[in-house]
Amino acid sequence: MDRKTFDQYCASLHASENVIQWGDASVWKIGGKIFAICSNWGEGAGNISFKCSDLAYQVLTDMHDIIPAPYLARAKWVQLAAPDALSDDEVRAHIDAAYDIIARKLTRAKRAELGIVVT
Repeated sequence: MDRKTFDQYCASLHASENVIQWGDASVWKIGGKIFAICSNWGEGAGNISFKCSDLAYQVLTDMHDIIPAPYLARAKWVQLAAPDALSDDEVRAHIDAAYDIIARKLTRAKRAELGIVVT
């Protein structure tokens, strides 16, 4: 998935916000908390990173071309080290999961303010 497609998909998620920071990285947030990043630093600029569940983190980091995300691995984030590490559909599914994980961590008041319903 390229950065343009990544940004378009993240923008389609309810109440998501985009900030450009850390050397032109596209950082996507919900309620002020980050759920996905498309970075522009290091080899293979344009690497996508996202928050994972504990199980997804274990599975994904055992796969070829998916690594613990630099600086964020302790919080169960992964980084796609190659553009074809996952299909676009798989990336979308993991972004959805990351969004849900972060949305669930928001306070009830914040979720209500943003119109987010968690099931």
